[in-house]
Amino acid sequence: MGIIKRPALTEKSQAMQEKGQYTFVVELTANKIEIAKEVKKMYGVDVQDVKTMRQIGKVKSKSTRTKVTSGRTSTIKKAIVTVAPGEVIDFYQGI
Repeated sequence: MGIIKRPALTEKSQAMQEKGQYTFVVELTANKIEIAKEVKKMYGVDVQDVKTMRQIGKVKSKSTRTKVTSGRTSTIKKAIVTVAPGEVIDFYQGI
């Protein structure tokens, strides 16, 4: 896909869609201008605002019978994109 990896479809993001805000998981190096251009190119909507956040990966461990295994979840970057009033992004149109 490029800069946008996938839409983040959670309960909170579904509620935000009613206000014209859509959440995407994006590349860690992407900036707001690149994200806005990519959303406009992919979905054909006018982007009014882009907010970004980084979700830092956590250290997790699991005990088994023989040892303790530890690892780390990956760091992701999310973008909340606000589209112009009256415009809608349909994630399920190709299904």
